[in-house]
Amino acid sequence: MRGGARVLSIAHGSSLSLTQLSGSRLLSRVCTTQSSSSPLSRGLDRRRRKSPGFGLARREYSTKNEEKAALKEAPSFAFAFDIDGVLLHVAKPIPGATEALQYLNEHNIPFILLTNGGGKHETERVKDLSSKLGLNLTTDNFVQSHTPFRQLVDGPDGLKDKTILVTGADANKCRTIAETYGFRNVVTPADILVSHPSVFPFDPLLDYVHAATARPLPAPIYTPSSAAPLADCLKIDAMFVFNDPRDWALDIQLVTDLLLSRAGYLGTYSPRNGDAALPSCGWQQDGQPPLYFSNADLLWSTGYHLPRYGQGAFQAAVAGVWRRLTEGHELQRRVIGKPYSETYRFAERVLTEHRHELLRRQGHVGDGGGGRHVPSTLKSVYMVGDNPESDIAGANGYASEVGTAWSSVLVRTGVWSPERGGDEVLKGRFKPTAVVEDVREAVRWALEREGWSGPSL
Repeated sequence: MRGGARVLSIAHGSSLSLTQLSGSRLLSRVCTTQSSSSPLSRGLDRRRRKSPGFGLARREYSTKNEEKAALKEAPSFAFAFDIDGVLLHVAKPIPGATEALQYLNEHNIPFILLTNGGGKHETERVKDLSSKLGLNLTTDNFVQSHTPFRQLVDGPDGLKDKTILVTGADANKCRTIAETYGFRNVVTPADILVSHPSVFPFDPLLDYVHAATARPLPAPIYTPSSAAPLADCLKIDAMFVFNDPRDWALDIQLVTDLLLSRAGYLGTYSPRNGDAALPSCGWQQDGQPPLYFSNADLLWSTGYHLPRYGQGAFQAAVAGVWRRLTEGHELQRRVIGKPYSETYRFAERVLTEHRHELLRRQGHVGDGGGGRHVPSTLKSVYMVGDNPESDIAGANGYASEVGTAWSSVLVRTGVWSPERGGDEVLKGRFKPTAVVEDVREAVRWALEREGWSGPSL
C-alpha cells in the first residue's frame, strides 16, 4: 500500500476530484459525492465497454471454474486488494498472497487489484505482478493510480491535442504512458530544462538523465525579449503527477511557475496574482493549467523496515511552497486514487461487471427466462489494505449507489503495525472493520463472516 503509518490528511479541503474539470474552472470540493453521471464516470463506463483493459471481461490465469462450474450462483461478495504491503514487499510475495488469490479464482469469487502505485503502463505492471505472484493476471482486474487519467483524453474538454506537462519517478516513462493513453503533445521537465537551462539555475543532479531523455519543445518559452508573439510560445494546458517524482526541486519550480503564469504560458506572470479584489486574491484565477495528482499517499511500504515518503509528500511540499508564495492561500489541485470515492465507485463497477461475466460463462445470466436468471446485486466488498489513511478511510467513507456494503480489513504486513502508530491511529474513519495478520487471514475472516461453505483456505 502507498500510505501513512501516521494518519495525515493532505489539505483535503483544497483537493479537487478529477470529475471537477469543466474547461479549466474549479467547481467543487473533492469531498462532495460525485454522481454516476459525472464526466469521469461516463468515461469509465465507455472505456470499459471499448477497451480490453477495462472491465473484468475474462481472467486468463485459470479455467478450473469453467471446467467444474460447481456453483449455480457466484457469491454475493467480492474483494479489493491493495498490492504493496498486502500482496508484495517489493519483489517478494507476502506469504499466503498467491494462495489467497488462486483460491478466490477457483471458487468464482471476484476480486480487483486496486493500488495507488503507478509509473508503469498497466500492461507492464500486470506482467511484472504475474511474474512475482506466480499467476497469469490481466489488466481486466487491475487499476492503478493514474489509470483514470486516460479519461481526460477525449470528450468536450478533452486534452488529446492540448499540451500537457507530466512528471514522476521516470518522467520519460510517464510521457510514454501518457502517449499510450492518447495524449499527443506531452512535455517533461527535462525538455524544458535542456531547451532553456536558465529556468533552473543550479547544477542538475541528474544532468545525464535530462540530456538523454529530452525532446525539443513544441514551442519556445516566453521571455520579455522574445521575438515571437505570446500566442506562439509554449502553453501548458494541464499538469500531471503520475507517480512519486525524484527531482523535487526542478519539478516544484516548474509547477509553481505555471501556477503563477498567465493562462499557462511558461515564463509569464499573471497580473491577477495577489489582487485582493478577486476570489482567492487572484491566485490561480487567470486560466492557469489544472494540477493533477494520482494519489495522496504520504508514506508507503517498501523493502526497508520503515515506510518511505510517497507522492503525498511531494504534494505537501508543493502545497507548502505555494502557501509561502501566496501568503497563506491553499493550493487548488485535483487528487484521485484511494481514499477518494471516484476510485472506489469505479472499482465497484468493475467488480460487479466481473461477477456478471462469471455467471455468463456458466450460462446463468439472462432475463429470467429459459431457466436463466438475472444475478442479484453484489452485497459486500472487502477492501484489504495496509494503510488506514487510504485503504481503510476510503472503504469506510464510500457510499455505494447500489447499496453494496464495503468493509475494511487492515493487515499488519505493511505501513501500519502495532509498533508504528498502533491502535491510537485506528479511530473514526481510520478504524477498520477488522485487523488481521496478513492477506490470507483477511480472506479467511471475510469468508467466515459471509458464512462461506466451500473448502477452507
